[in-house]
Order: sequence, then structure tokens, then C-alpha cells
Amino acid sequence: MPKQAFILIDLQNDYYPDGKFPLVGVKEATENAATLLNEIRKLKDDYLIIHVRHEFPGDASQAPFFGQGTEGSQIYEGVKSEPGEIVITKNSPNSFIQTDLQKILDENKVSDIIIVGAMTHMCVQGTSRAAAEKGYKVTVIEDAVATRDLEHGGVVVPAKQVAAAVFATLAFGYASIITTKELLQSLK
Repeated sequence: MPKQAFILIDLQNDYYPDGKFPLVGVKEATENAATLLNEIRKLKDDYLIIHVRHEFPGDASQAPFFGQGTEGSQIYEGVKSEPGEIVITKNSPNSFIQTDLQKILDENKVSDIIIVGAMTHMCVQGTSRAAAEKGYKVTVIEDAVATRDLEHGGVVVPAKQVAAAVFATLAFGYASIITTKELLQSLK
């Protein structure tokens, strides 16, 4: 039984340049996530691979992005699931809320979780914190995660700074923050 889960969060079409809500650095993050996914697929006896995708409930035309059943809500081609890999659909930033994620992890005796995906400050952070609070050992791959510029009170915070603040917070008490290269080295 796998003891680790590799979780890809919300790498969906609307986050890419032609989508409704493009992120900064999403292509590079996805390339890193795809590299890790391909390596972890070779170790399928040791890893449970879980794809998480977000859909806003209700009328797709009213959703800001990820409308139910839209092309934008589908998983991006470079990281699509393969047979035997789990796909979970969620409606909340925290991938545990109203999904079977915890049940799946517990049934497979998973203790360690590796997270890649989007958005750093929302679903990656929400899921990482929840996982840590549920007792899982969490690792976030910082260069396989994407976000966007944010604004508050007339101040624009560049995506790179948004990510740094989130990673600093997660590293303080919720997760290990490492790079794609570091994870690849540990897989050998």
C-alpha cells in the first residue's frame, strides 16, 4: 500500500494564457509538475496519485472560471490523469471539504503528502494547512505551484511575493517547502 500521495491541485485550463483566469508562471509550474508526475508514475507502488479539480457549482455562465462542465474546468493536457489515478472534484479551496480525499488517504494508509498545483495562496495553501492539521506530513514543491498578482487597498502584490509569503507561512508550521530538483533527487 502507498504511504505517500502526490496531489496535483487545480492545474486546469482556465489558469493558462487562453483561459479565463491566467496565472503568473503557470506553464513553468506545470512543466515541473509534469516532470514529477512522470517520475512518480514509475514508482506507482509507493505513491498514490490524486488529481484535484475545482468546479464552481451552479450555472457555468455565472462562474468566474472553472464553470461546471466547461473546457476551462478540465485538467490541463500536460498533467491529465491516467487510468488508475484518482480524480476528485471540489467546490472549496480546501480539497478536504465535501470530498472523499481524507477517506481515500486513510484507506490507502497515506502518511505523507506532496502537493503541486494552483493557486499558491488559495487551494494549495488551504489544502496544505488542512492536511497538516489532520496529521499528514506535507511537502509543497515551490516551483511546481503557481499564483497571480494580488491587490489590496490599492497596493499590488506581485505573484512572486504572494508565493514567498505563503511559502514562508507554510514552512513556519505546516509543510516542508522544496524544489522539483530536490524531490527528484530524493526519488532516486
